[in-house]
Amino acid sequence: MSSLLELFQKTRAQTVAICKPLEIEDYIPQPVDFASPPKWHLSHSTWFFEEMILKKFIPDYQVFNPHFGFLFNSYYQTLGDRAIRTERGTITRPAVAEVYDYRNYVDQHISNLIQNNQDQALAELIILGINHEQQHQELLITDLKHTFSYNPTYPVYKKDFNLTAQENAEEGWLQVDEGIYDIGFEGEGFHFDNEKGRHKVFLHDFHISKALVTNAEYLEFIDAAGYENFKFWLDEGWSWVQENEIKCPLYWKKIESKWYSYTLEGLKLLQPQHILAHISFYEAQAFATWKGLRLATEFEWEAAADQLQWGNRWEWTYSAYLPYPNFKIADGAVGEYNGKFMISQMVLRGASTATPKGHERKTYRNFFHPKHRWQITGIRLAK
Repeated sequence: MSSLLELFQKTRAQTVAICKPLEIEDYIPQPVDFASPPKWHLSHSTWFFEEMILKKFIPDYQVFNPHFGFLFNSYYQTLGDRAIRTERGTITRPAVAEVYDYRNYVDQHISNLIQNNQDQALAELIILGINHEQQHQELLITDLKHTFSYNPTYPVYKKDFNLTAQENAEEGWLQVDEGIYDIGFEGEGFHFDNEKGRHKVFLHDFHISKALVTNAEYLEFIDAAGYENFKFWLDEGWSWVQENEIKCPLYWKKIESKWYSYTLEGLKLLQPQHILAHISFYEAQAFATWKGLRLATEFEWEAAADQLQWGNRWEWTYSAYLPYPNFKIADGAVGEYNGKFMISQMVLRGASTATPKGHERKTYRNFFHPKHRWQITGIRLAK
């Protein structure tokens, strides 16, 4: 259990480290409904350990604050009422200092539990909690960036912390032969339930790009009036472009005929050779259509993954988020983790520069609504 304790403590410390550059005023704002304030991420990831583990494994456990179950539950219907998601930024109390006290309180109880209880079910839940917190670490970073982007002074989160400054290490196309491929998680180690149900998929011959689309390539699409021509867009995507007056990727800004991009180290001149980031599925699909190409399916992506360099961007696929064969939703609150979101969302594969190290794997199925682009998303083309 010592390695589990070390992993738990390391993960919890990393969340705190992400918040270290923040000012107290940064912990609360929530300008959009799909992103949450740092104070909420700190609290919710702690609530998960208290609600899912401490209440279950410690007889007569005393919760830190009886109101926190309501304030920091996210979407778990099984566990009762919760604060309205769009109003998380209005929760000025508890104060940030009390939230850190809450984390310390729960951390101490979990650490003691790990050292004194060898129950395998406990270990599995703690590992789930660790992976849950790692997901929130990525969200914490991307939510912070989105909130900071509303500030016209382009604040710097931290120097030398530009997560979108990568370049491709490979070029060209990878050919994948027609055949039957095994898809889904297999073996030992942690995985989410939506990766289960390893199954065979027949794939036709295809080619997949070894490189992700760059800023320079996407600028060509913009200069060719790609955002103004409906024929490249899905109908729903075209409506999204028009209704929201979308003209470029998220965080791009044109100043005196030059393109800039907001990053976590401030506003930077756009570098053409850098890999494109913060793109919606609608934009990814439109760009691919303009190029006369397409996006890979999630099955094609997984079949090719061992021969690709991935991990700089979450890569949109042309696969709806659906259950694998024999997928079953687990009993209780844990069953609400993935299954109930299998509607109106698209699958992304890979990982991003905001993904905690060790959290990525080729069978990982991320998923978002096609309009969202505040995650560090990119485009890999196929044909």
